Amino acid sequence: MTAKELKQIGRNIKAAREAKGMTQAVVAKKCRITTNYYARIERGECQFTFTVLRRLVRTLDISSSQVLPF
Repeated sequence: MTAKELKQIGRNIKAAREAKGMTQAVVAKKCRITTNYYARIERGECQFTFTVLRRLVRTLDISSSQVLPF
């Protein structure tokens, strides 16, 4: 993914998390990743696996199309 796509995905994930009233720490724990790693995903600073994406959309109760910009 490009840097621009990663940033957009991060913004989409953050918006979904905030809409659910969840903290980064709660989402990270439910996804079995560190809070630091989750924060980097929200900022679009790192690549992540499909497994992590699947955990995120399930935790946030959203569809992958709400996250992915393509």
